[in-house]
Amino acid sequence: MLGYFGPEGTFTHQALLKLEPNAAAKPYPSVPLALAAARAGEVEASVVPIENSVEGGVSATLDYLAASEPPLHIIREIVIEVSFDLAVRPGTTLGDVRRVITHPHAAAQVRGWLAANLPNAELIERGSTAAAAEEVANPDSTFDAAVCAPVAREMYGLEALAHNINDNDGAVTRFVLVARADSGTSARPTRTGHDKTTFVAYMRADHSGALLEILQQLAVRGVNLCRIESRPTKTTLGSYCFSIDAEGHLDDARVAGALQGLKRICADVVFLGSYPRADEIVPNIPHWASEGSYAASKTWLDSLG
Repeated sequence: MLGYFGPEGTFTHQALLKLEPNAAAKPYPSVPLALAAARAGEVEASVVPIENSVEGGVSATLDYLAASEPPLHIIREIVIEVSFDLAVRPGTTLGDVRRVITHPHAAAQVRGWLAANLPNAELIERGSTAAAAEEVANPDSTFDAAVCAPVAREMYGLEALAHNINDNDGAVTRFVLVARADSGTSARPTRTGHDKTTFVAYMRADHSGALLEILQQLAVRGVNLCRIESRPTKTTLGSYCFSIDAEGHLDDARVAGALQGLKRICADVVFLGSYPRADEIVPNIPHWASEGSYAASKTWLDSLG
């Protein structure tokens, strides 16, 4: 059984169905609980959102993924297009809408549309988009409309006053399937040539050039980044770590070398998995960072002894 950030009808649920259409699945009311279920072995793995093209990283996932024991690894990623409806109870008109409810990430993606079309409406951010639809479907609800996915609108018998109210066309959200590192489910996916490796790097000390030192370990080995975000370590004010997605697989010599270098200079490096990219983009690797170049240099070095 797989877990996911629910309830049924969320974009995370859609991502799970895209990945495993026939899988038995259990929803959890928050990202931390979905990850905790994977850690505890309640489910084989959990699907959670990790990055949005408009809002950036999902802080709950970034923080809880690396924070606790036993360790979790990302084994798959799923990317889906995000489209929102303004969903209401049948018979409600645009002029009737005074209070709107949705998830904070959804709210950030429709603020322009709401400001232009419902300038006087109060926007409340909480829960999930599917929970927002469920709330509005209640005849006694104090909310007049929900910003939600079309699947959630249909599930709860609501009507759409407007479709595709996103401020940014082509917005997508990235989701990851996460399993315990010591479970059979989490066996590291084999290298495909279009992979990502996710990890968290903790600075040994805060000083001028500390981030540059981390980036140099990657740059000198020809490892390009897909994402880098600073996150508070939750110890003292001003103490940050760096959550990173890099192109390549742990079995690539350049990625393995970069992680070894980071382990030497950082206070800690938390490996969170190597897995196939959903978009299947093959990285542009400098010739000196190719597997062939690494193998040739190793052969040369061995010949010196």
